[in-house]
Amino acid sequence: MEKKILASAKLPVLGPYSSAVEAGSFIFLSGQLPLNPSTGEIVMDIKAATRQTLTNIKTILEENGLSLKNIVKTTIFLKNMADFAVVNEIYAGVFPNEAPARSTIEVAALPKGAPLEIEAIAVRK
Repeated sequence: MEKKILASAKLPVLGPYSSAVEAGSFIFLSGQLPLNPSTGEIVMDIKAATRQTLTNIKTILEENGLSLKNIVKTTIFLKNMADFAVVNEIYAGVFPNEAPARSTIEVAALPKGAPLEIEAIAVRK
């Protein structure tokens, strides 16, 4: 099986990894932080951070001919599970119908002190 590295010209990569890898019809997106691409700063407010992270995921997908509708699975890493309801509210607005399968995990810390990170798996139809 051939694999193809996908990226976004609009978003920086923060380490030695690919933003996304396409293998067959699957696209595996690395965990995305709530990084404001204009400033390079991490968004700390959980509502704004959730929106920014999902926007970053959308950006990667759209630059590679896909959309949020192609996502079949997400994993949310939360620094504080008390933020779950807020994250859920924003997430539900982004995926109002036929939401992808999802796991949410509380973690002790995330890169750059971010309040959350979201990774995704998409399928090219």
